[in-house]
Amino acid sequence: MDAHPDAGLGWAPKFVTRWAIGCMAAIAVAGSALAQTPIERGSYLVNGVLTCGNCHTPRSPSGAWDMSKQLSGRPRTWDEVTFKVNAANITPDFETGIGKWGDADIKRSLLSGVRPNGAQIAPITPYGFYKVFTPADIGAVVAYLKSVPAVSNAVEPPVYKAAMHVDIPPGADKAMSEADMTDPAKRGFYLVTIGHCMECHTPLVNDVHDYAQLGKGGQPFPGPWGVAVSRNITSHPTAGLGAWSDAEIKSAITQGVRKDGTKLNPPMAFSRYATMTDQDLSAIVAYLRTVPPKE
Repeated sequence: MDAHPDAGLGWAPKFVTRWAIGCMAAIAVAGSALAQTPIERGSYLVNGVLTCGNCHTPRSPSGAWDMSKQLSGRPRTWDEVTFKVNAANITPDFETGIGKWGDADIKRSLLSGVRPNGAQIAPITPYGFYKVFTPADIGAVVAYLKSVPAVSNAVEPPVYKAAMHVDIPPGADKAMSEADMTDPAKRGFYLVTIGHCMECHTPLVNDVHDYAQLGKGGQPFPGPWGVAVSRNITSHPTAGLGAWSDAEIKSAITQGVRKDGTKLNPPMAFSRYATMTDQDLSAIVAYLRTVPPKE
């Protein structure tokens, strides 16, 4: 793929050359995912873009993910108004994980928030954001989840206190196509959505996201670091990222460094986002520049 698209085609008619150039351009835009196996693509998504381990992987005393118990659940509990749940074991363990779930069961849980027995999953799993998954990517996530080591780790069952609200971000109500991925801003919207960035960076009103204020930030996140507050990631020139360069936005995402060089606080998984390709990071920046400014 690094060769010039005309290499070896000196004999070809012009339309063949144009066809070859067009194909190579399409492949270049689609990115390295096309060269990956489904499991490799799933690993890239689960461990990087989606950062599933942030909730589903237990942590060592230092706070780092304990990869010997990868995705086995219960690093923390969410006790909300409508539910109390522990992060589930999503390894293929047959007794305590999802080993008995078929491919269709896993896809349904991710896209609709429904367990194989028909019970609803608490929306702390952002399945309202996952409806945009391309068929290939949701298949890759399933393939990867079935490939990780099974870990026996029983997690307390959920407690549902009241009817649960599932909100879907604007434009995220249906699957996107592979053709959409050739447009940088659309690709960025896709990545930001499956990465559920706006879940944290959009204000809550009565426990429901106020998407009229998409990207404005302001949610508090207490932890060992103190209380971190999600920042404004709209295109506003002073309150948001409007005056930031592409490199500065990428540095904030992957290194946790602000425009002025100071460090951002967790829980944003900077080291995981650092595994993303530059093409994907550039697409995210392209999309963020289209988010209407909010002060």
